[in-house]
Parts: sequence; C-alpha cells; structure tokens
Amino acid sequence: MDSSVVTMMIMISTFLGALGLGALLWGHKTGQFDDVTKFLEGTKFDGEDELQDAIKMEQKRKTMKEKKEKEKNYGPPD
Repeated sequence: MDSSVVTMMIMISTFLGALGLGALLWGHKTGQFDDVTKFLEGTKFDGEDELQDAIKMEQKRKTMKEKKEKEKNYGPPD
C-alpha cells in the first residue's frame, strides 16, 4: 500500500473515533445515561401488559407531582 493511503485511513479512523467519543461525552453531559431504574423496571415487568401498566403508573406519578407543584404555587386572586 502507498503511504498516503495508510495516512488517509489513519486520519479517517481517528476522526470517526473522535466523533464517537464526542457523541458519548455529549450523551453523558445531557443525562442520557442517568436512568438507573429503567433496567431494573425492565427486569421486573417481562410482559407487554406489565410494561404498559408501568408506563401508565409513571405518567400518573408525573401528573400527581405536577399537580402538587401547582397547589404549592397557588395564591389568592388579586
């Protein structure tokens, strides 16, 4: 092989490696990997129905939390 081809291959592989590392660091920075309970919930609920129930429970939990926050910020009308 010609040395210019080897050099080009090394530069391209280095660029792709840096791109992958950048994507990994970006994912870590934005919290893409912070869901520790997702794996545990997935092992608890094996069937599709159980997973749908778990999703509904999580949505219900979020709406209750939002409702409590709204009640906290409630003030008398002016």
